[in-house]
Amino acid sequence: GEPIRVLVTGAAGQIAYSLLYSIAKGDVFGKDQPLILVLLDITPVMTVLDGIVMELQDCALPLLREVIPTDKEEVAFKDLDVAILVGSMPRKEGMERKDLLQANAKIFKSQGAALDKYAKKTVKVVVVGNPANTNCLIASKSAPSIPKENFSCLTRLDHNRAKSQIALKLGVSANDVKNVIIWGNHSSTQYPDVTHAKVNVKGKEVGVYEAIKDDSWLKGDFILTVQQRGAAVIKARKLSSAMSAAKAICDHVRDIWFGTPAGEFVSMGVISDGNSYGVPEDLLYSFPVVIKDRTWKFVEGLPINDFSREKMNLTAKELIEEKETAVQFLSSA
Repeated sequence: GEPIRVLVTGAAGQIAYSLLYSIAKGDVFGKDQPLILVLLDITPVMTVLDGIVMELQDCALPLLREVIPTDKEEVAFKDLDVAILVGSMPRKEGMERKDLLQANAKIFKSQGAALDKYAKKTVKVVVVGNPANTNCLIASKSAPSIPKENFSCLTRLDHNRAKSQIALKLGVSANDVKNVIIWGNHSSTQYPDVTHAKVNVKGKEVGVYEAIKDDSWLKGDFILTVQQRGAAVIKARKLSSAMSAAKAICDHVRDIWFGTPAGEFVSMGVISDGNSYGVPEDLLYSFPVVIKDRTWKFVEGLPINDFSREKMNLTAKELIEEKETAVQFLSSA
């Protein structure tokens, strides 16, 4: 078959180091889909990229037709089928969240414009670099000729973290847990919701609340653990999540490409327009979705209790503030 063109930005970074091998060996687009990998990063790390290209060559992977390292947007974004935007300005000590927003607003405005100008109009764009939701919204707004629905941001890592915490608590496999939801922002205000989640216990599917029988844990420590897991990893490892982030990106992109399993939904940050959950329009907000024919749809009709409603509103409020800050920077730039 024809090779697809897949871009990974921040390609000299930690997450990409785990991610590129998985993509190149066929974990994401299937075992019979040839690939051209395009690696974008900033000029000072181009020699690092050369080393990564050598390693990818040395893996002798049958699907990998070509690897293109570059520091130029017009090369990186040309004719893309998929863009995985991992690279962003990381938060440094003493930086306020708004400083981070300002630095990244510039990057994602530029990359959005490059997508608009050079990529296929059918390109699927996944934003990983933080603040992921707002970066994704800026990229989408900067690429008016590409459908808004083609942009999503990663909350699958949080989704996987939630699944795993439930599985650990019950002593079952992570595969036995389905339909957890991450609502809102990929930040510590996100709401990991297991009200609608199911778990397979001894061959019988039951609700998570019913299986765990510990509401105070589910409404307290469970939520905090998922919300603060990224910080806990940094504290322990002195580096941010990379292996688990790369795995989540693979899950997210594979589900876009091949669809979600019957009876299951996943979480991803998508444009909130037309949702039935009272989330304000024009936000990039994480919802439960099902995917078919490379098109996602909101999971509709889930009842939302007062506890959930409050948490969902809180994270929406943060996203509105982030969006306003970012738009301010962009209009003054």
